[in-house]
Amino acid sequence: MSVDTTSAVLDVRNPADGSLVGSVPILDARAVNEAAAELRMAQRGWEALGADGRAVWLRRWRTWILEHVDELTDLLQAETGKARPDAAIEPIASCELVSYYADHAAAFLADENVKPASPISLPKKLTKVYSPYPVVGIITPWNFPITLFLMDAAPALAAGCAVLSKSSEETPLACARLIEGWHEIGAPPVIANVTGLGDTGAAVVDAADYVQFTGSTATGRKIGVRCAEQLKPYSLELGGKDPAIVLADADLDRAVNGIAWGGLFNAGQVCISVERVYVEAPVYDEFVERLQKKVAGLSQGVAKGDDVGAMVTAQQVDIADRHVREAIADGARVLTGGSRGSSGNFFAPTVLVDVDHSMSCMTEETFGPTIPVMKVADEDEAVRMANDSPYGLSATVWTGDVDRGQRVARRLEAGAVNINDVFSNLFAAPLPHSGWKESGVGARLGGAYGVHKYCKVQAVTAPRIPTLSNELTWYPYSARRTALAGRVMRAMAGRGLRQRLGLRTKETGR
Repeated sequence: MSVDTTSAVLDVRNPADGSLVGSVPILDARAVNEAAAELRMAQRGWEALGADGRAVWLRRWRTWILEHVDELTDLLQAETGKARPDAAIEPIASCELVSYYADHAAAFLADENVKPASPISLPKKLTKVYSPYPVVGIITPWNFPITLFLMDAAPALAAGCAVLSKSSEETPLACARLIEGWHEIGAPPVIANVTGLGDTGAAVVDAADYVQFTGSTATGRKIGVRCAEQLKPYSLELGGKDPAIVLADADLDRAVNGIAWGGLFNAGQVCISVERVYVEAPVYDEFVERLQKKVAGLSQGVAKGDDVGAMVTAQQVDIADRHVREAIADGARVLTGGSRGSSGNFFAPTVLVDVDHSMSCMTEETFGPTIPVMKVADEDEAVRMANDSPYGLSATVWTGDVDRGQRVARRLEAGAVNINDVFSNLFAAPLPHSGWKESGVGARLGGAYGVHKYCKVQAVTAPRIPTLSNELTWYPYSARRTALAGRVMRAMAGRGLRQRLGLRTKETGR
C-alpha cells in the first residue's frame, strides 16, 4: 500500500512482487457521514421487508458470489499475496455464513415469550422484542477481506441493519467488489463501502450506531474507549497467541498435519493460527522430527500448486524475522526455514525448538509462518504454559482420548477449543466466536446471538387477565392498603406456607 498525497488515493500493491493492483480514494469524515445518512434512510425500508424478505436478497447475493468466485479469488490473491488454494477457499466458504443467517433469521428474530419468574408476574404476558440498530459499522483487517466482512455483514443485514464497511487500507479491493455485487443484483442500498486510512475508520466509529472491529489489540482499545465515550455498543475481535497441546496419547500423524496447516495457512496470518505448541516429553522428539519433515516439504509462492504464500505487509515480515532472530539469540534452534525471501513479502515456513516463555516468539503475536515448539513434562505443565498469556482467542488439544480432551479444554483460558482439529469452530455458525482476556470483547456468530448482537432488545409486558381501574400498590396510600399490599407481596415472594403467612421458622428466625 502507498499513498498518493497529491490526489488523495491509496495504491494497492501485490505483496508478492510489488506490482500495482489498483487504487482507491481516501475518504474524509464528511464523506463517511454522508454515506451513513443515506444508509439510515434506506434502512427503514430494509427493516420493513421483514426477515423473510431480507433473506431473498441475501440468497441472491450468495448466488452472485458463487458466480464470481474466480474474479474474487483473483483479486484476493493479487492484493494479499495468498497462495491460490488459500484465496479460493475464502469466497466459497463465506457463502455458508450468508446461507445460515438467511435461513434462520426469521426464527431468531421472532418475539420471545418469557415465563414469569414469580407469582408477581403471573398476570402479565412477558415478551422480548428485537429491533435492529440502524447502521452497523464493520471495520475489517487485511488477512481475510471477504470472510471477516461477511461473518459480520450477513447477520447484521439479516437483522435488518444497514452496513457501513471500512476495509483495511492494505486490502480494500476484494471486499469493495463484493459490495458492488450487492448493488449489481439490484438489492436495496443498505451497504456502503468507504476507503481510506485510520481517520476514515475513526469516522466510521463515530457515524455508526454499533461498531464491529477486527484487528489489533492496540486499535481495539482505542475504539472501545471512543464507543464508551458515546455510550455506543461495540464488539471487538483482537489479537491472539493460540496454543496447541499435544498429549502423549495423540495420533501424531494427525497432530503434525493439523498443526502444520493450522500454523502456516495463509502464511500464518489467521486470528486463530497455531502460534505455539506444547508437546508432552514422551512424544516430543518424534513429533518434532515429523513436523520438521512436513514443513520442510512445503513450497512457497503464489503459483498454482504452491502451499504457502506471501505476507500482506513488509511490517509483518519484520515481526516474524525479529521473533526468529531473538529466539536464536536466546538459544532456540531453527529446524527449517527461519529466513525472509529475497524479494516480496515472503518469510520461509519455520519450525523453532528449544524455546521458552522468555522469548518473544512464544509470548508476542507473530501473525506469520512460524511454529515454535516447547517440550513439557505433562498435561498440567502444558495447560499452565498455554494459559500463561494475555491472549485467549482459541486453542487446540491433540489426544487419543476425546474425554480427556474435553477435560483439558475446560481448563484452558480461551474462547474456543478444538479437539484434534484446527479452525473448526470458525465454520460452526451456531457456536460463538469470542476472545477472552486481551483477545476481544463480545463475540460473533453463535446462532441467534449473531443477529441479536445487532439488535436492541425491548421488554414488553401486557395483561393476561382483565385489569382493575386502580392497583393495590398505587395511590392513594393508606395504612390499610399498605398492610394488605404487604401481605399479598409476602404471599407471592415467600416459599413454603410459613413464609407466605409471615410465621417464624426455626431455620431463619422468620
